[in-house]
Amino acid sequence: MTIAIITSLLRKRCPKALRINILNLFLWGGALGLALEHLAHKEIVPYPPFLTAGVEHVVPEMLTVGVPMTMAVSGVWALIILVVERPLSRFFRPSRLGAIEVHPAQR
Repeated sequence: MTIAIITSLLRKRCPKALRINILNLFLWGGALGLALEHLAHKEIVPYPPFLTAGVEHVVPEMLTVGVPMTMAVSGVWALIILVVERPLSRFFRPSRLGAIEVHPAQR
């Protein structure tokens, strides 16, 4: 979630070619999904101390789940950037939302 917050705050400063909005969608989606999973398993509660497990359980999970998930999401985003900005850009164009649209002639 930290990287999602940082990219959200700095998105206006990033060049449009980086399509930071796609990365933001991926990161916020992952953060929301993990938050819902933690709520479903009663690992977080709406009253203090908020966590049902101690820090000794939280940090290893962040390192084994959070870091690889962030790296995977960033890798997929990088692949999207490479596909859109490089050789296939004559066939595809970005939409206003950051998604990829096929040129009408290619359909």
